[in-house]
Amino acid sequence: MEEFAFLWEALAAVTWQQVAMWAVGGLLIFLAIKKKIEPALLLPMGFGAILVNLPFSNVLNSVEEGNEVAGIIQWLYETTIETSEALPILLFIGIGAMIDFEPLIANPKLMLLGAFAQIGIFLTMLLACLFGFDLIDAAAAAIIGAADGPTAILVGNVLGSKYVGAITVVAYSYMALVPIIQPIVIKAITTKKERRIRMENPTQKVGKPVKILFPIVITLTAGLIAPKSLALVGFLMFGNLIRECGVLGTLAETAQTTLSNLITLLLGITIAFQMQATAFLSVQTLLILALGLFAFVFDTVGGVLCAKVMNLFCRKKINPMIGAAGISAFPMAARVVHRLGQEEDRSNYLLMHAAGANVSGQVASAIIGGLIIGLVL
Repeated sequence: MEEFAFLWEALAAVTWQQVAMWAVGGLLIFLAIKKKIEPALLLPMGFGAILVNLPFSNVLNSVEEGNEVAGIIQWLYETTIETSEALPILLFIGIGAMIDFEPLIANPKLMLLGAFAQIGIFLTMLLACLFGFDLIDAAAAAIIGAADGPTAILVGNVLGSKYVGAITVVAYSYMALVPIIQPIVIKAITTKKERRIRMENPTQKVGKPVKILFPIVITLTAGLIAPKSLALVGFLMFGNLIRECGVLGTLAETAQTTLSNLITLLLGITIAFQMQATAFLSVQTLLILALGLFAFVFDTVGGVLCAKVMNLFCRKKINPMIGAAGISAFPMAARVVHRLGQEEDRSNYLLMHAAGANVSGQVASAIIGGLIIGLVL
């Protein structure tokens, strides 16, 4: 009878908002399994959304017999994200170990495309303020345009935004939708003739000493320009140094696979703490969804327009679609640009150029994240 009474009490405590969050969690799990959209992140995030929205759930802190008992998900969030930002920063080691900067080193002007492909972030900040968000929440929502989940999580958390959960879900959702959104935007702002511009594949090989020096130089530069970005950029470059040094092959492979996958799983279920119904279900969440799309679209526009302006001064023309790869969604954005180039001209091979712009966007998004933190705080 006591168990039946507790069951009835638990059922009576369920709110419609919690049921709605169960549905959100179920949708994320469906997208992860059926559609294979970021499964390593969306599956634990979806399951975590269900866990934190169950009445009397002991994954959140609770008071029992006058003593506070730590819940595992809340404890993970408070120790690895809220106070130290450890999980998103450590993930950058794995991301850095995956990246080959050779296309960017061989063609440094591609860094401009990565820089201008962040313009949507600042436009979105202004738009969010017009919608009534305070500066902190506006900046946190705008960073979705970087198309970089760990950066969005870290910036939102460091700034103390109330919408970290919504920002995380929206950021990873738009990252997964790169192959759908970007072609529409690119075709809307380029002509068929521009999309058919041929680019010679780089033949210059970058020596090993340069590859080793590159992450060190970038770290020093970022530290002087945007000190608040040093954790992100530094760990990204440390991961790349592990890859390029040539003496840590096993560790480089572990960072790319085991470390990245494990941290992504923990990050997904930990960030679900911010998906409690009382904070997640609001009009502001829908606005963040719209603002994220705006930022994403105008980051793509910024990169393409930058390439068009560069063509006014360059003897060898740049295919403007390359600029769209300047967002941080690596390597999806580069693959999308290459595929669009192949659709226009089967013999036009844009992958290496797009990859160079893509990795420059990865670095630029981390630096911009640090700049925003420094400007807002």
